[in-house]
Parts: sequence; structure tokens; C-alpha cells
Amino acid sequence: MKKYGIELGSMLFTLVEPHRGHEVEYNRWYERDHFYAGCMIGEWNFAGARFVATRPYKALRDPQGPSPITPDPSTGSFLAIYWILAGHHDEWNTWAVDQVNWLHANNRMFAERDHIHTLLYDLSFSEQRDEDSVSIELALDHRFPGLVVTVAEAASGDRAALERWYREVAIPEAMAGSSPVALVAGFTPLPLLADAPGDVPQLAAADDRLLLLWFLDGDPAASWPATFAGHGAAVAKSGTGTLVWAGPFIPTVVGTDTYTDQLW
Repeated sequence: MKKYGIELGSMLFTLVEPHRGHEVEYNRWYERDHFYAGCMIGEWNFAGARFVATRPYKALRDPQGPSPITPDPSTGSFLAIYWILAGHHDEWNTWAVDQVNWLHANNRMFAERDHIHTLLYDLSFSEQRDEDSVSIELALDHRFPGLVVTVAEAASGDRAALERWYREVAIPEAMAGSSPVALVAGFTPLPLLADAPGDVPQLAAADDRLLLLWFLDGDPAASWPATFAGHGAAVAKSGTGTLVWAGPFIPTVVGTDTYTDQLW
């Protein structure tokens, strides 16, 4: 497939929970201010999108209990993802920390929310179901109707073996036939800068983890039983790792408060 000049290098993945009673105002603040002021106006940040997990989607999460990603399956309602141009991660990261610290100093932040899992990730690979289809660079602007996030931990720290199993076995099987899985990208954790704002927990960039974004052509609830419900067992059976967390999301409806009354 032909390569163009815009290539994804890394991403910001931020899963956030608004405090109850503040979900509408949080949604409006994030959509109308922070999505742009905190990320999109920055140099080298070339795409971004927001997703939401309402109560029925949270009920599908695995595990249905505490995990290293979410303290319980009911938290982590809103997900924002941002693409950073290859070769410019460090420059963007420095700008982003300075910018958010400036927003804090100028009363442009929102206190009534908690960061559940906010971390930077480096792109490791991407796989497309259809030749010459939507590339990972276009994925956020394409507005796929469904997204599933999985996080796996490599056995014995061998992340290369875990990635190989996904690319050679798990992803081809998930994309076979009339599968709604159109695009999958794998990412590895990167550390946050030490001077990141204090409201963002300093999560460890676990070297043995692999985060995958599964972009779907349909509602993730429809494909969950056949494609994702048994994912943890499949990872374990492969001998290459264990599933840490899996959860489905759908896109927010930009410019509206849709879904804010369906989070819990």
C-alpha cells in the first residue's frame, strides 16, 4: 500500500470519569474548550476523536471487577484519543504539558472529573481488513461507529511474542469473513513527563503491555459475543500473555449532550 507523508507516530489515550451531576457540563467543557485548547491547536497533533461507554457497553467490559485500567467497570465513561505525527512526539509532549499547565493557571480546567487511565502510547503496528481502505492515520476522522479497546500483558515480558500472536493469529481470525473489524492498531506505553499536571496520575508505562484499538464498521455490542467475549481465554490459550482489560465504545455525537444521561 502506498505511503504518504502523514504517518502516525504516537497517541494520547485519556479515559476520564465526570463526577455525577456534572456530566453535561463536563461534556460541554471538554468538547467546546479542552478538546481544542488542550490538544488540537498544538503543532504535530493532526487528529482527535471522542468516544463514550454508556451503561450497556460497560456491562460488557472484561473484567467485571477491578483492573489496572479501571478501578471498577462502571468508571471511565469518556475516552479521547489524539494522533501525533511520527517523529515529533517529544516536541508535542513538551508543548502539551506546558499548554495544560497554562490552562490550569488561567482557570480553563474542570475539577469535577477524574482521570481513570491517561497515558501516551507509541504505535507499533496497524492491520487493515481490506486492501487500500481506511488507514490508521484516517481512522479518527473516518468516525467508525464502534471501537473496542483491549490491553494485554505479555508472558515473561516477551511483548514481541504477544504482538506476533495478535498479528499472525488473533487479528486475521477476527477479520475473517464478513467481520465488522475493519482496522486494528497496536500500541506500547510511553512515560508521561515529570512536570505533567498533578491531576493526571503518573501511571507506570508498563513495558510488557500491548494496547490495541479495534475499529469496527458496526455497533460493538453486536460483535462482542462472537469476537470479544472470549478474547481473554484466547490470549491465555496462546501462551503469550493475559488480558488485562477490554471494553467497547461508541463515538460521541459532537455538538450535543447525547449519552450523558446514560453513563451509569
